[in-house]
Amino acid sequence: MQQRQNSRRFTLKALTVATALGAFGLTAHAADTIKVGVLHSLSGTMAISETVLKDVALMAIDEINAKGGVLGKKLEPVVVDPASNWPLFAEKAKQLIDQDKVAAVFGCWTSVSRKSVLPVFEEKNSLLFYPVQYEGEELSKNVFYTGAAPNQQAIPAVEYLMSKDGGSAKRWVLLGTDYVYPRTTNKILRAFLKSKGVKDEDIMEEYTPFGHSDYQTIIANIKKFASAGKKTAVVSTINGDSNVPFYKELGNAGLSAKDVPVVAFSVGEEELRGVDTKPLVGHLAAWNYFMSIKNPANAEFVKKWSAYAKAKNIAGHKDKPLTNDPMEATYIGINMWAQAVEKAKSTDTDKVIAAMAGQTFKAPGGFTSTMDKENHHLHKPVFIGEVKADGQFNVVWKTPGPVVADPWSDYIAENKGKKNVPEKK
Repeated sequence: MQQRQNSRRFTLKALTVATALGAFGLTAHAADTIKVGVLHSLSGTMAISETVLKDVALMAIDEINAKGGVLGKKLEPVVVDPASNWPLFAEKAKQLIDQDKVAAVFGCWTSVSRKSVLPVFEEKNSLLFYPVQYEGEELSKNVFYTGAAPNQQAIPAVEYLMSKDGGSAKRWVLLGTDYVYPRTTNKILRAFLKSKGVKDEDIMEEYTPFGHSDYQTIIANIKKFASAGKKTAVVSTINGDSNVPFYKELGNAGLSAKDVPVVAFSVGEEELRGVDTKPLVGHLAAWNYFMSIKNPANAEFVKKWSAYAKAKNIAGHKDKPLTNDPMEATYIGINMWAQAVEKAKSTDTDKVIAAMAGQTFKAPGGFTSTMDKENHHLHKPVFIGEVKADGQFNVVWKTPGPVVADPWSDYIAENKGKKNVPEKK
């Protein structure tokens, strides 16, 4: 009997010690890592664009870890899928911050997803790195905007199409997905066009819902609008998988770039993957990076991505690896954050924000990317590329160097002093 009791006491003591050691081990493991969130739609209408941003984020994290991590600790990515569901973005952001205790989040694509999570990051004083072009008119201390503001993409693209080299367009179709980014960008572009003497009757504006797939009527209306005798151009802010049927219908209708050029702000190499691009040759996209740009930094970036995609067996990319603008912006953002944490010697939000000011990174686009010291936007060059038959882009116009972001429009001045409207410095 006594022997059984002693044995039981020994077993309980051993279990207690094992539990304590296990808890210590978990704590030690947690202390040795820094968690970072990856918040991108891996399903739903935006998966066509966002999934690859998750993958390139993981590649960047692996690279940083291979070099010793950050502050001597390995980065531990926490990936969540908000499934192209805008309210779910906010829920997933809360989960990453409150439950997973991430130091920063890299994610979102649409402005409506960013607007959904914005109050969460501001209330909890956490950091979001947003890697996609957007409509401007926002500045949050908790967000770093590594994509383009309107003056780094939309306005230069329209100026190009108005120029002799761009075809001297006189009539304009503003076609987009029905949410904040296309509507606000087109409001800015309409005001810009009017300032250049374009009349309201020479501007057609139309929107379709997310996931829209039937563009037959819209393309017919564009052909009719373009038949008035004035050179017509289409500015497309269509987002997500709707681009596939849009471009297919464009090809079916025989609307060539020579007749009615389309310039897109959300179509890159990845979106053209599932499209027969031969009928689209000559149509345009405006970005701050293209895979086809020739320089040593981009050659290295493409090489690394190709090897990573093959090693990780990434669908589509293992056989046909592609890079694009938001991938580059994601890559820059993660590396800049890591540099800022090292400079701050801390992952504390306010210390990292201070350390981000003026950070630089040699970007694959062939320039030194600089984070503005005040407005949380990158200084970026602008490139306009023509679609080639292989789905790549031939750069036909570019700025001499990086452009300083101006995320403000006349909206800011008109609404000065009103709630939630940032001050223009």
